[in-house]
Amino acid sequence: MKEYADNPRIHLARGEGCWLIDTSGRRYLDGNASVWTNVHGHNDSDLNAALKSQLDQVAHVTLLGMNHVVATELAEDLSTLTGGKLARCFYTDNGSNAVEVALKLSFQYWQLVGRPAKRGVIAMSGAYHGDTFGTMSAGDHRGFHQRFEPWLFSSHKFSAPTHSECAGRIQQSDAKVSLRELETLLKAQASETACLIIEPRVQGAAGMMQQPKGFINAVEKLCRQYDVHLILDEVFTAFGRLGALTVAEQEGVTPDFLCLAKGLTAGYLPMGATLTSEKIYQAFEGDFSEGRTFFHGHTFSGNPLGCAVARASLKKLRPMISSGQLTESAALLGKEIESTFSTHTHVARYRQVGLTGAIDFCPANRERRWTASLRAGYKVSLAARRHGLIIRPLGDSILFVPPIAIKPDEIRHLIKAVRLAADEVLPTLQTDTLS
Repeated sequence: MKEYADNPRIHLARGEGCWLIDTSGRRYLDGNASVWTNVHGHNDSDLNAALKSQLDQVAHVTLLGMNHVVATELAEDLSTLTGGKLARCFYTDNGSNAVEVALKLSFQYWQLVGRPAKRGVIAMSGAYHGDTFGTMSAGDHRGFHQRFEPWLFSSHKFSAPTHSECAGRIQQSDAKVSLRELETLLKAQASETACLIIEPRVQGAAGMMQQPKGFINAVEKLCRQYDVHLILDEVFTAFGRLGALTVAEQEGVTPDFLCLAKGLTAGYLPMGATLTSEKIYQAFEGDFSEGRTFFHGHTFSGNPLGCAVARASLKKLRPMISSGQLTESAALLGKEIESTFSTHTHVARYRQVGLTGAIDFCPANRERRWTASLRAGYKVSLAARRHGLIIRPLGDSILFVPPIAIKPDEIRHLIKAVRLAADEVLPTLQTDTLS
């Protein structure tokens, strides 16, 4: 908080497309997609119209014991993401709680079908699934969660694959070790494991760490073989981020639970959704006296405004995907990252898939490292503001997550601004601050 208070803050007043404008009229490209949520840009006329139309009807009604039309319509829309295979929808209000619901449903399901010993969780190293206690327990992000470990339940981890690509070119890939490790774990623990949870294709908070195509298919097959639920956390990866509505659709995978949020409402309103199958839904059916009730709820679950804007976003997103626009944008992002940073003195690694990317900074003398207290990535992100860009750092890295609707000239601005900021900041860190 001292660092935050000591540094200049931007007070944002409005948005136009992929740009944010502060109270002084300065414009910044939203290279962070407002924490990875924005799909169609800010102040989109179609989404605004959908929101205003719903506001004229009702802003909020509870789903506790009742229903409203737009919640049903959105649930029907979301069921098409899996071709109707996951037709049951449970609404929440953010990604962490979408995952919490999946975990709790899995735990309770195994109790209801007479297998209460299946209560464990398997996750991948580097995993981040949220900041609530269940999601922290399932995750593996010590920088965020280590101090809370005494209060967390234990979970098993298997190694993330070594894979890196940019602009469609694979730089390195080895998933076999990871899958062998997972199968060994399942052989030993399946009878006591409820579910496996994974962020498919890209682990965002781990630094845009990637998995090769086909990896999730292999994970699904192992889950089916060993009778363990598969939870896909697509809070970050869905709604065009990787070029399709979901990675599950892209790779032909049907999980037991599909967790959605962030881009679900195109960055307009907080909403989460957990999709599951009819088989799992039916385990919860029965009279109240049977004790099958899933006791979980949020005040704003299925909020009509959120549902309305989510439906409007999906309507706009489908033709963007089918037209090839997102494929072209992703190809350009990769090309610009590679041409700008592949030979940069202060870049150790870079990677990109879809509209996600990262560059890892390093001293010019690559045998040494900066101390964490130097905050290399953070200082580059501050300098980027002077070049009209808001971007998110992670340690010594910069993460590229622009709005889905970003235009070619805006992609070029994004990369150029980071390059200018890096060239200003990084050479000043290398002289007497190495360790």
